[in-house]
Amino acid sequence: MLDAQSRAQLEAYCGRVEQATGVQMAIVTLDTLDGEPIEDVTNSLYRKWGVGKKGKDEGIMLLAAIKDHKDRVEVGYGLEPILPDGFVGSVLREARPLLRQGAYGQALFAAAEEMGTRIAAAKGVTLDFSLRPQRRAAPQRGKQGLPWPVIALGVIALLFFLRRSGGGGGGVGGLLTGMFLGNLIGRGGGSSWGGGGGFGGGGGSGGFGGFGGGDSGGGGASSDW
Repeated sequence: MLDAQSRAQLEAYCGRVEQATGVQMAIVTLDTLDGEPIEDVTNSLYRKWGVGKKGKDEGIMLLAAIKDHKDRVEVGYGLEPILPDGFVGSVLREARPLLRQGAYGQALFAAAEEMGTRIAAAKGVTLDFSLRPQRRAAPQRGKQGLPWPVIALGVIALLFFLRRSGGGGGGVGGLLTGMFLGNLIGRGGGSSWGGGGGFGGGGGSGGFGGFGGGDSGGGGASSDW
């Protein structure tokens, strides 16, 4: 239902909102509700996933059922003063033209952005691009050590020289070999056992239970297109 670019933009935006405000947003698309009321489906899913941090209950779920042409925003207890039902209803109405065109990604992003902007204003923060991951600064050449392949070749050449000259190569050669192997083992250990950033995740991890135990009492609004 969502192309890869739209999904990536939504995930990035929801992550930015959570970093800046602590509010967790879940975006859900369903093929059909199978005859169930969208209010019941959204509330049940919201509470099962626990969107929003426990105790603060600052979460939002935006759900769109494509074949039924229905959508809903479920608002957690903690956000009801910021996102009253009337405002949420207007957000859904503004998304109707895009939904009718089948531009689901644009419609959902526009709705999420409008709510995120209001939340940020209420909390006195700005949702800018400073929350994007920053690139690491390139190391300065003057302070950069020799590449390890160059060091390896140098050690091998030195060991070969010591062996040919016979000048006490056993002790020195053993020490340098140990240092060289230690360097390789250290590098291998860093690569294989380094921190698993790719698997660490944060709060809202794509809507599969990676939320904080928040709750909702049915606040929000529903619409169709």
